Amino acid sequence: MFGKVKRLVMASLGAVTLAGCAVIPGGTDAPVYNEPVANTPPPAPSAPDADLLPADTERHRVALLVPLSGSNSEVGQSIANASTMALLDTGADNLRITTYDTGSGAAEAARRAVADGNRLILGPLVRDNVDPVLAEARGANVPLITFSNDVSVAQDGVFVMGHVPDQSVARTAAFAIAQGARTFAVLAPRGDYGDRALNALEQAVTALGGRVVGIERYDRNNTSILSSADRLRAAGGYDTVLIADGARLAAMAAPRLKNTGDALPSIIGTELWSREDALTRTGALRGAWFAAVPDARYRQFAQSYASRFGDQPYRIATLGYDAVLLTLRLSRDWQPGRALPAGLLTDAGGFLGLDGAIRFMPDGVGQRALEVRQIGNGAFTVVDPAPTGF
Repeated sequence: MFGKVKRLVMASLGAVTLAGCAVIPGGTDAPVYNEPVANTPPPAPSAPDADLLPADTERHRVALLVPLSGSNSEVGQSIANASTMALLDTGADNLRITTYDTGSGAAEAARRAVADGNRLILGPLVRDNVDPVLAEARGANVPLITFSNDVSVAQDGVFVMGHVPDQSVARTAAFAIAQGARTFAVLAPRGDYGDRALNALEQAVTALGGRVVGIERYDRNNTSILSSADRLRAAGGYDTVLIADGARLAAMAAPRLKNTGDALPSIIGTELWSREDALTRTGALRGAWFAAVPDARYRQFAQSYASRFGDQPYRIATLGYDAVLLTLRLSRDWQPGRALPAGLLTDAGGFLGLDGAIRFMPDGVGQRALEVRQIGNGAFTVVDPAPTGF
């Protein structure tokens, strides 16, 4: 299964004129915690162009639901551009992907997508849009592959494709234990992301025979995290510390936890550290570990994206590319115009995309094969490669 899709991923990246992809009209990174994003008031609905989606008996109609207006429009456009690239790079002639703008109303975008005969929805981007989209899609038996990383939205008919922080924490903790770690402490922000990181660490460490012996929570500001780090260092009694936050705050807290050159405590982080080169300039973080999706194919993707669209993609844009690769894989056992057969999305073998191997579990959560990286002096090093399959 992986061989064919891998060939699709590595297909030539020359410029081509797009066919089979339409857009229904309606920086900063995507929201780190996938918090609700306010939509602008929806405009008066207009009737779709009768010629936009001609009758088609040989191509699958697939809807891409992303924000093309509003505060997340740049992220949504980056995902849409990446899906276009995937169509071009694979030469897919059996897919018709139509983009609908959730920025002017997720429910209306979903209603139009269903009315237009789409049998699969790629999106939406943020968790607060999942329920209104599902309300329109469920009656038509149209599944969703959301780009959110919030596992709480996974359910019958909703599959979570985003990079799940819990899996990054669990993977890194398991690696640390394999290196000899036994007692862990946690420095985590108050709120949903911190809760999820803490729970993931406790579950992973306990299952592998370790212990979590210290927990400090903080508000996401400079003073609070420094005070929490000082309290954690004073308490002691651990050999490894998880800093469950982004690069800026992690770089501030690390020198409060250990001196540059000290072997212990080991410091581990989360997927938020991926591609954050500033971490390599913080002495106290040298030797720290974190897990993320493989990055090797992203570099080629980013170069091709920039040459086509004149700008760098958002890191999350690979989800749009990989969603098209997944759809192509599904199309081998899916007849155009029919509902997606039950069980295809939860194939235990999964599939391979730019972000490595992924498979959807029966509960709808996408399980990813992650690599573990180590922070060095000016560079990241992969110390435990991601598996290439399941």
